[in-house]
Amino acid sequence: MAEKTWELSGEYMESCNCDYLCPCIYTNPQAAATHEHCYALMAYRIDRGRNRDVSLDGLKFALVIRSGRVMADGGWVFGCVVDERAGEAQRTALAEIVSGKAGGPPQMIRDNLVKDFRGVEFGRIEFTIDGLRRVADIPGVMTFEIEGVASRNRSGEPFYIDNTSHPANRRLALARSKKTEVQGFGLSLSLLGKGNNGHFAPFAWAA
Repeated sequence: MAEKTWELSGEYMESCNCDYLCPCIYTNPQAAATHEHCYALMAYRIDRGRNRDVSLDGLKFALVIRSGRVMADGGWVFGCVVDERAGEAQRTALAEIVSGKAGGPPQMIRDNLVKDFRGVEFGRIEFTIDGLRRVADIPGVMTFEIEGVASRNRSGEPFYIDNTSHPANRRLALARSKKTEVQGFGLSLSLLGKGNNGHFAPFAWAA
């Protein structure tokens, strides 16, 4: 087996503008989104990561997507943000991964679904986990706050949906959003208190 060129693992969170529960998740994603466009905002925290010999531990990145009514039809607008705390070598190494140049899930997205790639930006990425609450904030680009939908079995855990085709993880926690906003990459959206869709999960990518 060929040695992995890069690998990342950590935590992911997401909010999209679809009503809860987003139809993409349980239709692979063949069903029409709730609105004319689906805006999906994804933030990732790398707990352990490397690209060749460059360590990426502790860094963050984010993906901003706008698709048409059916995500599987492609034609996406796609932009990436890399943690501004990264050093020069780390910026190059992480941008290579998240932009899809280095294989793995980002390349699958770029090659099969993206029509309009709007590049890689560098910014301050806040990534907060507090129980079932998750907050991502990148000033001037995007922000969202979601909270896991708690199960009534008193486990303290959210509901989950399993065996999905989502690139972050096959098993996703279900969440609802208190705020979903994007102002970057030429996109504009602001939803407050709508209870729209969200997810979170561990993630592990490699190529």
